[in-house]
Amino acid sequence: MMILLLAISVSGCAEKPRQLLTVGMELNYPPFEMIDPEGRPDGISVEMAEALSKYLGLPLKIENIPFDGLIPALKTGKIDLIISSMTATPERAESIDFSEPYLHTGLCLFVNNRAPIHSIEDSDQPGYVIAVKQGTTGQVYAKMHLKHAKVLVLDKEDACVLEVAQGKAQAFIYDQLSVLEDWQRNKETTTAILKPFQEENWAIGIRKGDDRMKIKANAFLKNFRAAGGFNRLGEKYLKEQENTFQRLGIPLLF
Repeated sequence: MMILLLAISVSGCAEKPRQLLTVGMELNYPPFEMIDPEGRPDGISVEMAEALSKYLGLPLKIENIPFDGLIPALKTGKIDLIISSMTATPERAESIDFSEPYLHTGLCLFVNNRAPIHSIEDSDQPGYVIAVKQGTTGQVYAKMHLKHAKVLVLDKEDACVLEVAQGKAQAFIYDQLSVLEDWQRNKETTTAILKPFQEENWAIGIRKGDDRMKIKANAFLKNFRAAGGFNRLGEKYLKEQENTFQRLGIPLLF
C-alpha cells in the first residue's frame, strides 16, 4: 500500500506536457513588436516566437501586455516566456531567468535641439527634465545615476518623445534603435546621440526554475542563428538601421 501511494504521489508531481506556448510582449515597439494593418501581431519578436513554437512543436499564443506587466505575468504563469526586446539585467534576474543573449544594443539619448546636451553627464543638471519609460532600463539608470535633473516617468515611448520634441523635457533615455527612429520623425526639433553610455543585451525571459524551457530556448537560439534566422530578420526589418549604425561605427548585432 505504501509503495502504491508513493507511486501515485510521484506521478502526480510529474510535469504536465505543455499544450500551448504563450509568449508575452508589448506590441508597441516596431519593428520588433507591433500590430500590422490587419490587426495581427507582427515584427521581429513575433517571428522569433513563431519560429520557437515550431521548434518546440507547440501552437503559439501571443499575449499583448504592457512592458512593466510582463515579468509579473511570467511569474504568475499567465505566460510561458517573454520575447519583448527585454534587457537581461541583474535586477530582473533576481525574479526571472534569461536565455543566452540574442541582440546587443545600449542606452543612448534623444535630445531637444535647444538643450546643450552631448553626453549623459551633460543631462544631469538642475532644472533639466529627463524622460524615461516606465519599467525600462532607462528608468533604472536614471534612478541610480541622475542626482540633479528631474526624472519624468511616463507609460509610453510616444509620450516621452513628445515631451522632448516640445521642449518640455531636455532628453529621453532609451535604446539606440528607438532613438534613431524617433529622431528621424522629429529632425527639426531633436538630436540623436546614438553612442551608448550603457551597453545592454536582450534575451528571452523565462520563469525562475523552468530549467527545461531555458535549455530548449538556448538550443533554439543557437539553431536559429546557425540557420541564418537572425540574418534574415535583420535584412527584412533592420537593413536601414544597421547601415546607419555601421556608418557611425556603432555595433548593433544579433
